Amino acid sequence: MQEFDLAALFMLGFLAGGHCLGMCGGIVAALSLQQRQATRHWPLMLAYNSGRLASYSLVGALVGGIGGLGIAALNIEALQYLLYALANLLLIAMGLYLMGVSAFITQLERLGKPLWRYLQPAMQRLLPVRTLRQAVLVGALWGWLPCGMVYTASLSALASGSVSKGALTMLAFGLGTLPNLLAMGAFADALRTLARQPLVRWTSGGLICALGLWRLVQVL
Repeated sequence: MQEFDLAALFMLGFLAGGHCLGMCGGIVAALSLQQRQATRHWPLMLAYNSGRLASYSLVGALVGGIGGLGIAALNIEALQYLLYALANLLLIAMGLYLMGVSAFITQLERLGKPLWRYLQPAMQRLLPVRTLRQAVLVGALWGWLPCGMVYTASLSALASGSVSKGALTMLAFGLGTLPNLLAMGAFADALRTLARQPLVRWTSGGLICALGLWRLVQVL
């Protein structure tokens, strides 16, 4: 079941590339414009994303540990199944958002805005990026950007009830987002245009809904 969950979270990250373009496109474009030489562009883009994946893994470890303590303290096995069910309902909500059917996910993203208002100035102070160390730190702060997709994956990490499983869950999700964000650094305009196409939005959103429904059936 754990292997299936990791694969599902990887697919979530990969399929929701359109949401990545909306949430992170501006950040990626700004960072990419600073690096006009290809010899500096790719090492720094990899460093940015390494920091971002580290933050996702930390979030997964934290919420996985919290979930484990709660499940152990309450001694209710059904609680874990309930959390998995909620995670998959959020997955379906993300699919509906990408299809343009529901905006519930944008309401969820408001939860992280107070923290982001605190972290964003710290990120701004690290710009312009000149070293790999700066790039990793910027990426680590970038990982805390309010994002409904991240919150959806985090609920799966919470349901895992384990520090290590939570970290792996969020790492799998982050790796799924990696191809889109790396490609965005080189082809931002073309990808943004592609992501707006109704066929692309409905296909990716429909596949995410199907993934959520399938995982929900497994839980029930």
